[in-house]
Amino acid sequence: MKSMPELTPAACFRRILPLLTLLCLLCLSAQTAHAGVKAMLLINLNSGKTLYERNANLSIPPASLTKLMTMYLAMDAVSSRKLSLMGKVRVTREAARTGGSSMHLRTGERLPLSRLMLGMAVASGNDAAMTVAHAISGSTRNFVRLMNRKARNLGLRHTVFKNPSGLPAPGQKTTARDMAKLARAYLRAYPSVRTFHATRRLVHRGRAINNTNQLLGRVRGVDGLKTGFTAASGYNVIITAERNGVRLMAVVMGGSSRAARDNMARRLVEAGFAAPGSPTKVKRLMAGRRR
Repeated sequence: MKSMPELTPAACFRRILPLLTLLCLLCLSAQTAHAGVKAMLLINLNSGKTLYERNANLSIPPASLTKLMTMYLAMDAVSSRKLSLMGKVRVTREAARTGGSSMHLRTGERLPLSRLMLGMAVASGNDAAMTVAHAISGSTRNFVRLMNRKARNLGLRHTVFKNPSGLPAPGQKTTARDMAKLARAYLRAYPSVRTFHATRRLVHRGRAINNTNQLLGRVRGVDGLKTGFTAASGYNVIITAERNGVRLMAVVMGGSSRAARDNMARRLVEAGFAAPGSPTKVKRLMAGRRR
């Protein structure tokens, strides 16, 4: 029996070099495919099937995605006849002084609840969120209790709310999966709210405010839903879109920039419409492979 020739280190390296190169290319491809975002989830809303996910259970501050819960509770108050969409709500001093994104409310100003809902959906107004919270519960603390009770009832196991707006607060957290659950429940319970989220511009006291969701009107079929940003969370977005009777929802969280977030949301939506029933095909498309 002939003995195998002993390979020199250089010969060994030459043999494994193609494999190392392939592994590096695969790693680079995966990093490029998900560059600039921390977590994402794509759902076919018709079937309920998850078409794509990455780090969907990663804990990330919700930022202004929080306002979906505030708007949900506002619609619950309307449903129970505690409030009316046409009924006017007084802006409290605390609400008017809330920092961050704003619809520029003034203390003592009275607006219909529907107007404040637009303020949250379009301008991502923290002042509008606080005004609604006070109208429902009388105080921020009481409203936050309602938020977290609702979160438990919806099965948001990894979500804790600390305020109605999503402004930075220690311990405030969620996941892409929980945000998808929240958004789906909200839209199922109150499908009419899509009108708020699809509105591209709000004018308040002569000031025009464009919707923070810049994919409205730029990606075919997109009709919602909500954006968010804080330094701790990065850039977040929940996108809803419909084409030819197929409805999709994409959640992107922890974007390093607005462009990175929006580009990833666009990629998810396009991949989902290309293969609305096949997670395998969507995964290939997200990896940049055609087959």
